[in-house]
Amino acid sequence: MCAGLLLLGGCAGVPADKPGQDAYYEANDPIEPFNRAIFSLNKGLDAVLFKPAATLYRDALPQTLRDGIRNFLNNLKSPVILANNLLQGDFDAAIVTVSRFTTNTIIGLGGFGNPAGDLGAKFRDEDFGQTLAVWGVGEGPYLVLPIFGPSNPRDTTGLVVDTLIDPVNMWADNTDRGAVQVVRTLVRGLDERSRYLKTLDDLEKSSLDFYVTMRSLYRQLRNDSIRNGGSYDPIPTPSISLDEDEQLLGPRAGLLK
Repeated sequence: MCAGLLLLGGCAGVPADKPGQDAYYEANDPIEPFNRAIFSLNKGLDAVLFKPAATLYRDALPQTLRDGIRNFLNNLKSPVILANNLLQGDFDAAIVTVSRFTTNTIIGLGGFGNPAGDLGAKFRDEDFGQTLAVWGVGEGPYLVLPIFGPSNPRDTTGLVVDTLIDPVNMWADNTDRGAVQVVRTLVRGLDERSRYLKTLDDLEKSSLDFYVTMRSLYRQLRNDSIRNGGSYDPIPTPSISLDEDEQLLGPRAGLLK
């Protein structure tokens, strides 16, 4: 596998001309042929499986129920967010995370409601990839993962660490309830993909090179998340109109990222 990546990286060698070199280093994508192959695979899977399922999910469930499911999944992630708040030394955010979890769990019927958000305590996502960035770890080269989509070595490491330290995953592993992890991941993916159906369709139609567009968008939004503490508040993205009720394409929102 490593040898294959090196060969592919060689196929996408550094251009000889100065403008080409500048574009090459700015893209930070030395294994572009490999990434494009995985991107095409993900795009195919999305077209035949995930997009139809997300469309059915959106059409079959009312907005209120879908919002409740998203709130519940966000609430479940609170321990991981809190751990990353503390690892980043962001104690104010840690207090908000604890207060949100307590309020939404007790008053919000186990997290399906979001009374904390109504009171002004906005949901702020944090992950170990962001923590590594705060610690000064570089992102490394751009990388497209099967199913999970755009990433890089730093964020891939963060994804693995967050999965391992998640108390829900620990409980599922220790009680032989692995299906809980699978269902949770699938529902999260369906919910996120359903919120960007029109956005991604419009973006693909307007892009000269959809792969390049998604690479650039992912890196911009990821950098904004790191600087802004992972806020789910709107992040202005010129000429891109996102879903009606979501204004941020999350770090792993769907296969096409």
